[in-house]
Amino acid sequence: MTQRYGYGKTVRCGFDEAVNLVIEALQREGFGVLSDIDVAATLKKKLGADMPPYRILGACNPPLAQRAIAAEPSIGLLLPCNVLVRQDPAGAVHVEVMNTETVLQLVDKPEIAALATEVRERLDRVLRAI
Repeated sequence: MTQRYGYGKTVRCGFDEAVNLVIEALQREGFGVLSDIDVAATLKKKLGADMPPYRILGACNPPLAQRAIAAEPSIGLLLPCNVLVRQDPAGAVHVEVMNTETVLQLVDKPEIAALATEVRERLDRVLRAI
């Protein structure tokens, strides 16, 4: 479950419990959830399509976001950090996070690279906590 733009793990709990555990772990690392997109519910409502649970949590650590915006005002195009909680058709629940170091390489500034590493370390701790 590793791609260039993200990585994650399979968890041994139900979908709703995984979402709650992720939110709690994010909070311990100073992140709040700015957005919570229930993709499965949206596709059901708009297209009548059924799919397993799939939620995208837009996580933001305000002090880190403030530093990033001060260094690169247009970085908001790459924020917030997305955390995906999804259930596959077999019922396994996966939690995946954005690889900030890879994504933020798009911004060629040393201060952004340092922030990307700090955010990745925090997201790594989130994954370990769940």
